[in-house]
Amino acid sequence: MRTMQDWLDSYSRDHQNPTNQVFHWLCVPPIVWSVIALLWTVPVPASFARPGAWSVLVMVLAFYWYWKRSHRLALGLLLVFAVLGLFTNLLYYRLGAMMLCYVAIAVFVVAWIGQFIGHQYEGRRPSFLTDLSYLLIGPAWLMAKLLRKLGFKQIT
Repeated sequence: MRTMQDWLDSYSRDHQNPTNQVFHWLCVPPIVWSVIALLWTVPVPASFARPGAWSVLVMVLAFYWYWKRSHRLALGLLLVFAVLGLFTNLLYYRLGAMMLCYVAIAVFVVAWIGQFIGHQYEGRRPSFLTDLSYLLIGPAWLMAKLLRKLGFKQIT
């Protein structure tokens, strides 16, 4: 099994261009939110669970994947998931499921366009085109950078 450091090092090699890195800081968080929001709008039988149950399930599974590889990164991302989940729940009740879905789709599309523009500057294809697991590494890569800026030396 690859270590989290292996994943982060590999991802870093595909993201050397400073402009591409800026695009990632601007686009990855909205992509994560839009996936959470889209899953939030998937109907759940009221007798089974509350709105957002599918989104919470996916966040728990992602957290577990991160936890197996890096406890610090997992805890940082859990905090992000919690904030995004609370924000999404607020929007769900303010906007309604359909409008939230439309907003999430728009954010998703615009943010992915930004990602591909960033990779034009990089001159490399996005990492996830070689392995879908890299869709989980993008947020972890940003969290690792943030934790280092906050003074945490050992991330993984």
